[in-house]
Amino acid sequence: MPSTVFSPLTIGNVEVGSPVVQAALSGYSDWPMRVLARRHGASYVLCEVMLDQFLVTLRERKRTSHFLHNTSEESPVAGQLMGAEPDQFAEGAVKLVEAGFDVIDINFGCPVKKVLGRCRGGFHLSQPDVALEIIRRTREVVPDSIPVTVKMRRGIDDSEESRDHFFEILEGAFEAGLAAATIHGRTVKQRYVGPSRWEFLKEVKQTVGDQVILGSGDLFTAQDCLDMMEQTGVDGVTVARGAIGNPWIFQQALALMAGEPLPEPPTLWTQREVISEHYRLAESLYGEQRCGTLMRKFGIKYSALHPDYEAVRTAFVKVRSREDWEEVLRVNYAEDRPGCYPEGRLHRAMGSCEN
Repeated sequence: MPSTVFSPLTIGNVEVGSPVVQAALSGYSDWPMRVLARRHGASYVLCEVMLDQFLVTLRERKRTSHFLHNTSEESPVAGQLMGAEPDQFAEGAVKLVEAGFDVIDINFGCPVKKVLGRCRGGFHLSQPDVALEIIRRTREVVPDSIPVTVKMRRGIDDSEESRDHFFEILEGAFEAGLAAATIHGRTVKQRYVGPSRWEFLKEVKQTVGDQVILGSGDLFTAQDCLDMMEQTGVDGVTVARGAIGNPWIFQQALALMAGEPLPEPPTLWTQREVISEHYRLAESLYGEQRCGTLMRKFGIKYSALHPDYEAVRTAFVKVRSREDWEEVLRVNYAEDRPGCYPEGRLHRAMGSCEN
């Protein structure tokens, strides 16, 4: 049995269940990925971040309809929002509520240079007054029945001023009615370089007491998820890059939390079935013409579980159509061989996609 008893996660009035959930991932956590994560044991999923400005001006068009697409199968699902101005941010939150998202998540964590340059994402950690005004305005316009949460990094940098700003925002957010906060253990300045400081997550949880804190950063295996919760005391963890092309990580975490041995990695036929279903779901959302090139990035991530990783990765890079996708599966997944845990391969294959 695990040394820690892991309690079911609740966010506001939303009963989530397993404390291991799928994070928001720019360019990745669309409807097909979220559905597959839910089917494989993720108790809660977040959509890729959307700009308030984009949502406010969004019109009903087929080419953009996928951004707000969500279904009952993936519920509970959060819509994540990013922006600069409190008024427009609130308008964007209303759009997410109207689209049917169960939770509204505010992004104060994105470290991408162009985002920071437009005073969005992680930039707000440098201006507590504006950050808290965004949270208050969002909480005011979102119905009481829908929780509002926030994603933060541990600060802009490692200065004392940055630390003070972090706790000023976090404590003020909970006072304003925030239901939960997800904390990434890197600073905005770090981006994705260097280790995530899990000891900071422990300090945060000890500071806020009963308030719900989820941890983020360096979760590439099911054991990582349990280790973070055991070492820091956070209420749950959000798996980001470690879940791309590997929805099985959620099943594996559930097994470990139940005191069972770590399941064997999925065999190639099991992988083939899920990879085929992923393409089918994506094609139903994006259409036949757009789907092929959009799915290449997922194929590259799935290849990390294949024993012939390099060759399969190269094959997925060349995909342009359904026929190409099926040919990769026919050639490389014909024999039901044992799969691999991705681990180090995932680190090499990942881009900067976590919000």
